[in-house]
Amino acid sequence: MARQYFIELEGNATKRLRVISRDRSYHGNTLGSLGVSGHRARRAFYEPMLTENVSFVTPCYPYRDMRSGESQQAYVQRLATELDDEFQRHPPQTVAAVLLETMAGVTLGAVAPLPGYLAAMKAVCHKHGALFILDEVLSGMGRTGTLHAWQQESVTPDLQTVAKGLGAGYAPIGALLVSGKVLDVFQRGTGAFVHFQTYHGHAVACAAALEVQKVVQEEKLLENCRKMGSLLGERLRWRLGSHKNVGDIRGRGLVWAIELVADKTTKAPFPVSSKVTPQIHAKGLKDLGIVLMPGGGVADGINGDMIILAPAYNITKEDVELIVDRTARAIESVLGETKASPKL
Repeated sequence: MARQYFIELEGNATKRLRVISRDRSYHGNTLGSLGVSGHRARRAFYEPMLTENVSFVTPCYPYRDMRSGESQQAYVQRLATELDDEFQRHPPQTVAAVLLETMAGVTLGAVAPLPGYLAAMKAVCHKHGALFILDEVLSGMGRTGTLHAWQQESVTPDLQTVAKGLGAGYAPIGALLVSGKVLDVFQRGTGAFVHFQTYHGHAVACAAALEVQKVVQEEKLLENCRKMGSLLGERLRWRLGSHKNVGDIRGRGLVWAIELVADKTTKAPFPVSSKVTPQIHAKGLKDLGIVLMPGGGVADGINGDMIILAPAYNITKEDVELIVDRTARAIESVLGETKASPKL
């Protein structure tokens, strides 16, 4: 849609073909979406087939990338400057869009944007006339405690993708949300998007999604995401914060990640050959009755382990305690017990 937007706006001669995305990002596994994803391991098999009109910049990842003594404001400005420099590395008016995950998902591990980060990135993007696209497939439709994750940052995208929370898994459905800015250009031009497909707007999937959204509203599940998410983060830090291999516990709403490291002081990751998180996942599933999503490549695209938690929107305080206890036990069964581990 970003490409057609510029054809509608500037004509067929437009040179806007490039997308700027982020390292260690993930946007999907079609050739197009994988092409704009920055996760090295997921790209590896298909690299020769992927589009070359993509650039990657550093993600917002304070745990590993913020310098000693650097303020959050200075760090955000450094990332914005990097994006501006990337625009200027290419001929003027050749970048169509900047594509970011509002909250980094399974390839970086539930990293929420720092204050001012999204606004700074959008400002650079619009300075150069490109569209600002947010991928909220994971973080959108309530997962972080608001319907859209960007609402907590007061930054509105030009285009936004949503999926998982839209239908809650009851039917396969995703959606593209389009801003008035983009819609106006289409309405003044051809009036149609050329890529509607066979099952676009499938009635059964849409009906399922509508019922899910009714439940979310009627049962006040966004409020529950905020309350239980805050409690979940608090209890995870209490139970696992002092573990010698827990480097960082981060998240927002009901998506949290526990980054595991071989050395807490240096933040050195376990080598991928150790298969730390697959072992933890297997232990949780087999012996403890909990599904913990394993993640890898968080440090450099190949090495670096994390466990991701994304429980249901309607969990209770009792559920939170159970999740924290079983998560801790699964981690401790592989990496040893937390020093002076508190007992739940």
